[in-house]
Amino acid sequence: VLAMCLLAEGQQLYLHWSHKIGTFLVLGFSVAALFIFSVLWGDQWKTVRLSFQITAPYLHIGAITVMVLLSWPVALHAIRADKKVVQVIIVGPYLAILLFLFLIPLGMYSPCIREVGTLGPKPALIGHRGAPMLAPENTEMSFQKTIEHGGDGLETDVTISYDGVAFLMHDSTLKRTTNIGEVYPNETTQNAAFFSWDTLKELNAGTWFFKDKPFSCMGSLSRADQNQAMNQSIYKLSNFLRLADSQNKLVIFDLYRPPETHPYRNSWINRTLEVILNESGIKPHLVLWLENDMRSFVQSVAPGFQQTMGSKAPVEDLLMDNVVKLNLAYTEMSSEDIQKYAEANITTNLYVINEPWLFSLAWCSGAHSVTTNTVHVLKNLSQPLFLMTPQQYNIMWILTDVTSMLLISLIFAL
Repeated sequence: VLAMCLLAEGQQLYLHWSHKIGTFLVLGFSVAALFIFSVLWGDQWKTVRLSFQITAPYLHIGAITVMVLLSWPVALHAIRADKKVVQVIIVGPYLAILLFLFLIPLGMYSPCIREVGTLGPKPALIGHRGAPMLAPENTEMSFQKTIEHGGDGLETDVTISYDGVAFLMHDSTLKRTTNIGEVYPNETTQNAAFFSWDTLKELNAGTWFFKDKPFSCMGSLSRADQNQAMNQSIYKLSNFLRLADSQNKLVIFDLYRPPETHPYRNSWINRTLEVILNESGIKPHLVLWLENDMRSFVQSVAPGFQQTMGSKAPVEDLLMDNVVKLNLAYTEMSSEDIQKYAEANITTNLYVINEPWLFSLAWCSGAHSVTTNTVHVLKNLSQPLFLMTPQQYNIMWILTDVTSMLLISLIFAL
């Protein structure tokens, strides 16, 4: 940028050969890095695109401000130009970009720009593996913290032990979230489903939380909470369901099929249903059944479950399968789709939403619920961030355009 400014002023650039090589190396590295980020950070780029739905009105103001600041050097160069053609070449693109920016709000869309009274209810909050910023994930304490902070539902992951006990574990191994490395150092890569419940229940599922610190913004815990977290163990599905039922909380879980040679490889769904229906006593309507395998059979033995699908599908197909809720990644967020499904009485849950701005976008888009790691933060939002009426936005847009036009006209006149 500095070089372009110097050249525009007629200055010569006396660059050493090392400067030239360095410039090309930096340029090549930057291009390569952007390409790699584009490939590896697909979801992050989707998040950036979603953020434009929230920030576009404010980015518009920022872009207009930049154009006002650029008006002075543009006007100066135009005046210094001897020929009319050169003046047109300098001023023409600038005015074209400025006109585009003035008119771009006509095609701008944000679900958070809406009339008063059209905003739907605040999405329900489902704790992702409980409250994993406040307690070790998938432990009793984690779910208790979600309930304590007003969560509406609990999300978890279910694995079946070698002797048929359904327990909560997200990873395929026990290495990350237990002390298996200390107790059985030779078994750290063994699939969690190949352990018996007698072995699993003796493992510590809390000490890792303080060693690894899974979130950079966890905050500090009280001494009592630290002591409690240090003594957590692996949680049984039946106990988890009893807790949810006692607090009238929704439950949703990913059910992992045991690996080959496991005795419950082909009866995993039946075993899970036994726990839900016979051992836990949870009210059927609290269960959001997500697993797609044997869905017809599940509906026949547990018609009270809320059938939930993990991907978008035609409304007709969803109704045929008695699906009442979609569980989608937030990157698939679309206010049009959410509204279309809602008209067929199919609600939408989005996961995993942690940031207030993203939760605000989900709220404005009409999501019924979100799965989150930050129930304790999102519960405090009384309305979406960046919410405004079309009238308020029009005033902001017109004032910005008119003010910038006057300033630019004044600068060119001087």
